[in-house]
Amino acid sequence: MLRDDSDVNRRTYLKYVGGTAATVGLAGCSDSGGDGSDGSDGSDGSDGSDGTDGEDGEQLPEPETREEHLQRANLRLNERAPWIFLNRQYSVYGIASRLDWTARRDERIEAQAISVTEGEPSVTITQSSMDSGLDPHDHRETPTDNIVVQAHDGVLGRNADGDIIDALATDYERLEEGRVRFEIRDGVTFHNGDELQPSDIAYSVNRVVDSEVGIESPQSDQLAGVTGAEVVDGGVEVTSDGINPIVFSLFASYCKVVQQDWIESRDSSEINSDMNGTGPFQVVEYEQDVEIVYEPYEDYWGDAPEIEELTIRATSESSTRVSQLLAGETDLVVNVPPQEVSRVRDEDSTEITAVPSTRVIFNAMRYDVEPFSSPEFRQALNYAIDLNSIIENILQGFADATGQPTLEGFVGYNGEVGPYPQDVEQAEQLVEDSGHAGVEITLETPVGRYLRDVQIAQAVASQIDELSNVSCQVEQRDFASLAGEVTSGDIENMPHFYLLGWGNTTFDASQTIIPLLTSDGALSSYRGDEEVDELMSESQNLPGEN
Repeated sequence: MLRDDSDVNRRTYLKYVGGTAATVGLAGCSDSGGDGSDGSDGSDGSDGSDGTDGEDGEQLPEPETREEHLQRANLRLNERAPWIFLNRQYSVYGIASRLDWTARRDERIEAQAISVTEGEPSVTITQSSMDSGLDPHDHRETPTDNIVVQAHDGVLGRNADGDIIDALATDYERLEEGRVRFEIRDGVTFHNGDELQPSDIAYSVNRVVDSEVGIESPQSDQLAGVTGAEVVDGGVEVTSDGINPIVFSLFASYCKVVQQDWIESRDSSEINSDMNGTGPFQVVEYEQDVEIVYEPYEDYWGDAPEIEELTIRATSESSTRVSQLLAGETDLVVNVPPQEVSRVRDEDSTEITAVPSTRVIFNAMRYDVEPFSSPEFRQALNYAIDLNSIIENILQGFADATGQPTLEGFVGYNGEVGPYPQDVEQAEQLVEDSGHAGVEITLETPVGRYLRDVQIAQAVASQIDELSNVSCQVEQRDFASLAGEVTSGDIENMPHFYLLGWGNTTFDASQTIIPLLTSDGALSSYRGDEEVDELMSESQNLPGEN
């Protein structure tokens, strides 16, 4: 058990968070097993697929609204247990006191929003890892996104509260079912001096959703439902397959804009080692896997940043990042461990800023390999875990438990579905029912990418290993390597059992469930669940918020 050598706990944390975000993040999550416990015991797999609630055979009403479809999908996923559902991650940053910056729920670090109140107008940010390449459309991880976002704008954007705001588009409207229009901002230039054209925006959309345009983008599902874009009467019209109820929300979170001529005149290595965006900062130095240095773009269309030089580096070990912050070697660090918070807070030169994030942490299991092909075995692993213990002893309250892939406060969250309760006897019986008693499994985890990721994985593996009929160990992995396997598009490249996190900045269940838990999901290790597939397909053709 982790020794509690700091005085920081869930209550103390409220001092650092405050406001609406804390209310959403800390609102009570049910831990009564809400209930993955039933519909889980039948070796015949009858766990709610017939439309019952999995408890007493009572027939559930057919979902009618879009949100009801999403809630039913979350119930089904709890019952079938494709993941060990763990927790909402809290984003905890250490920051030099000479800076003024507020953490965002979406984990985005926009240096333009940083104010320098004292000292030199230069800032160094230290993440857990560097980028996997600078192509804005060829990655799926937050560390790369935080590097790309300094130089590239989106069609739309979000403010720190998550609200949709104008960016390269100054107006947008739904023309009809399956078609929306964006009016494009005048006077915007790329870093090479060329003026932004509506055709650049249409090209950027098509490069993400159409593999024939140039690359097989791992971001295609981030624009779920979008089929293409074209220039019409000086604006850009985007088409979708069906209503696409959250299309504007998608463009507020995803799809950075590139210059078509610049991209098409360069090979992949050049695109991945430089950036030509319309954003507030431009690249002046890039050393792969070491650091990237920016300076402000003088002709930026928006407010000029206060920072005159921005550097982003990486250190995988969280305690090392904290030491670098305290030594004045960096100005902002990610994922400060709970036990290090008091060290940062107690120094006059450093502070803590934190917020409940939009990221769910989970252990995924490949449905197509034994023993994880068995629903009973997957359910057994959920019953083996003491999630409350992990949150209190490993994360010291810096997390919220979840029993579904959708976080509380998101569209589609099912308030009737809570985490599995720990029940070792039930877990061992389900292992026997699965036919996999005596199996040895390995949980693969990144190192330093998420808040206490290795320690969480070790706790999960230890609790599984305590079952009398399963052995479990941990394998530590480089994040870029592990993420590369998961995002390869080929399920056979994916690990059998792994810890990852998924940030969903649209605040809508579809953008976690579709890519990760449907048969056609770009990153899915769980396929063939016709009920989930159907529910999600229908949800995307029902009217929603926008």
